[in-house]
Amino acid sequence: MTLAPQPLGRRERNKQDKLERITAAASELFATQGVDEVTTQQIADKADIGAGTLFLYAKTKGELLLLVQNTHYASALATGRAAAEKTPGTLDAVLAIVRPIVECNRVQVDNGRTYLREMVFGDASEPHHAEALRIVTETEQAVAAILGRDEAIDDARAVTLAQVVSSIMFLSMAGGAARLASTEEIIESIRGQITAIMPR
Repeated sequence: MTLAPQPLGRRERNKQDKLERITAAASELFATQGVDEVTTQQIADKADIGAGTLFLYAKTKGELLLLVQNTHYASALATGRAAAEKTPGTLDAVLAIVRPIVECNRVQVDNGRTYLREMVFGDASEPHHAEALRIVTETEQAVAAILGRDEAIDDARAVTLAQVVSSIMFLSMAGGAARLASTEEIIESIRGQITAIMPR
């Protein structure tokens, strides 16, 4: 006999409601003004909570950005995985995963670059940072699975190559030249670099 899931209690519902309001407020303000121009007080005011309450959900503005962007990144990864399943050819399938992630990162270029910086230099003990790293791991696993389609690539090499692809993608989006590059230019740069490491 399967037990029906228990409904959330009032306290849990209130916490979830506040988290959703914080996420929506931060997402809108970051998108319209950029992360550097937004204060935590503005986010708290827009979410209709106190600043002290806000810090119970995210201790820094960087963590707030991770909270917002993690949701977008996870969605982009899901889109990429679905596209890769229908894409023949190893390189094209890997790029099918990469493309929506790059597009997501480029919606607001400075926010995207700050998000990548927070992933590298943020506090790994914070939950939103840990979630960002989990999504990166999932991305690498998805790329490794695609690379594993190629008979010339064994499982161990697929894992290593997926980590290299992740580094290529990260540096291509975060580097100084990326600020002025178009999404297509970045994707083509990633394509060229991945082609260079693929077995011939």
